[in-house]
Amino acid sequence: MQKRSITAAIVTTGAVVASALTSTGAASAAPSAKAVPNTKPAWTAHAKHLGAAGNSAAISARVYLAPNGGLAAVQRFATAASTPGTAAYGHFLTAAQYRARFGTTSATVRSVSSYLRSAGLTVNAVGAHNRYVSITGTVRAAEKAFGAQIERYSHNGRNVQAPAGTLSVPSTLASSILTVTGLDTTPKIAKPATKQAAPAPDGFRNARPCSRYYGQVAAKYQADFKTPLPTFNGQTLSYAPCGYTGPQFRAAYEGNTALDGTGVTVAITDAYAAPTIAKDANTYAVNHGDGSYAPGQLTQTKPAKFTNQKTCGPSGWYGEETLDVEAVHAMAPGAKIHYYASASCNDADFLDALATVVDDGTSQLVSNSWGDLEANESADGVAAYEAVFVQGAAEGTSFLFSSGDNGDELANSGIKQADYPTSDPYVTSVGGTSTAIGANGKIAFQTGWGTAKYSLSSDAKSWNPVGYLYGSGGGTSSLFQQPAYQAGTTSSPYRQDPDVAMDGDPNTGMLVGETQTFPNGVYYDEYRIGGTSLASPLFAGMTALSLQKAGHAVGLLNPTIYAQQATAFTDVKGNPPQAGDVRVDFVNGIDGTDGLSYSVRTFDQDSTLRTTRGYDLTTGVGAPNPKWLTAIS
Repeated sequence: MQKRSITAAIVTTGAVVASALTSTGAASAAPSAKAVPNTKPAWTAHAKHLGAAGNSAAISARVYLAPNGGLAAVQRFATAASTPGTAAYGHFLTAAQYRARFGTTSATVRSVSSYLRSAGLTVNAVGAHNRYVSITGTVRAAEKAFGAQIERYSHNGRNVQAPAGTLSVPSTLASSILTVTGLDTTPKIAKPATKQAAPAPDGFRNARPCSRYYGQVAAKYQADFKTPLPTFNGQTLSYAPCGYTGPQFRAAYEGNTALDGTGVTVAITDAYAAPTIAKDANTYAVNHGDGSYAPGQLTQTKPAKFTNQKTCGPSGWYGEETLDVEAVHAMAPGAKIHYYASASCNDADFLDALATVVDDGTSQLVSNSWGDLEANESADGVAAYEAVFVQGAAEGTSFLFSSGDNGDELANSGIKQADYPTSDPYVTSVGGTSTAIGANGKIAFQTGWGTAKYSLSSDAKSWNPVGYLYGSGGGTSSLFQQPAYQAGTTSSPYRQDPDVAMDGDPNTGMLVGETQTFPNGVYYDEYRIGGTSLASPLFAGMTALSLQKAGHAVGLLNPTIYAQQATAFTDVKGNPPQAGDVRVDFVNGIDGTDGLSYSVRTFDQDSTLRTTRGYDLTTGVGAPNPKWLTAIS
């Protein structure tokens, strides 16, 4: 495999996206016009064409503006500053310094806005720090401004309108425009990566018996401790853990350390904002030995209003926020946590939330437990997201994303594929493991998270196969080439994820606490939860200790991760000593009134993904061990 420099590998990312997503159907541009990369939807080639959009049909879009000097200049700076061994390593910019050096100028805003108005479009707003201009108008005005027909299509069960070709603008403006979003009206929404048995805050509890630590209670009998349970493939399995807590996770991954993340701020982004998060998080921390929050340790930044509640389902996002906050604090009780709420689950709102993180410039780590299929992404959206990630890396901010909870996505989408944004080369993708933490606080074994379900037969003498449920997301990107930090580790010429992994199996998951709605009232209770939504904040919290020890930020973590994989990460292997565990659930999700159900949840059966020696698409280079705390130079 040809080895490339990291700068070359990542700087060409935009070209890779353009080649993959805009290679056909480009509009014919006038001699004075120039194409805007990443603006033609790839899906139009296989969608049903419904004809031209009406001239008077409405459009609403954002024109994202390029950084001063171009995105490639920011990419080169961020890559060098994030790569150990370079002269620029660790020399990051503050948010103010970034704006002074790379910020989009007011002159650019004026020139682009003037052109858009001349085409008949209305400029409604300018994004914070000149990130974009918002426009509305008609299809006819948009076609005049961008030199491409806007057509109607049937796509993903919806009638939408989108450009039929690549957009173009006058050559004098082309370098000022990064991309244009919104002309493609296909809804683009993010989904939380959490796996649990019921959406919070509707009441849910785990039934008993369960194990305080892995292997404590052997599943020889049902809950009456009289009626025998069958073995599974000749093994007597253990009842699933009740849910690991902070002291167990810290002992298992961090060992005996005095580090606690003090001096580091971990940002979290999700949609909406749980109204009881401060009270719930503090109650949980006090109950389970994580220490109460100091004044100002947990803060929130929220938009003026929340939108699209019917589409996005805020209550599910409340549970996501709860898990993220409590998992970070469990690993880093001394770190500050700053929650940035997206106004909805739509891409535009998540882009605003992420942009606020980097524009504030006060967080060293950002944990994100959401995403979508790469096939559902558009070139314009990817370009807009990556601009934020690159700015963050230039400022020393590390982005972490859950790798997804549907394995290779074949059963979920019909094709094997990676998720996005976790596949972006400028973020760290965090996969999931099934993790057995023993009575001594150490990891007895860990393997790839992938769950097949077997239900107890009606005569209670055997286990009947139900099928694949979920598992650590992973795959080979269709958008990005292999970044240089993966050269020599992964065998594909394309970006592969995840990069690392931590506990994500809901059946070896974390106990969390949240205010929920039960038939007899609304009050705080606790339940076990998992998903790579758990793995990402666990790794963010642990990495806060690494940054505390190092005394500085790192920016893009991946060059350090791959350079330290042999020592700071434990290779996660397949064929675990236990095939899975036994889970008992309330039939109604709340109590035993309607009876109990029993099932085996297996380990290391992640769709077609296999946990192997070395890098794999389930666990990346492996799970961090205590040497990660001192691995950052």
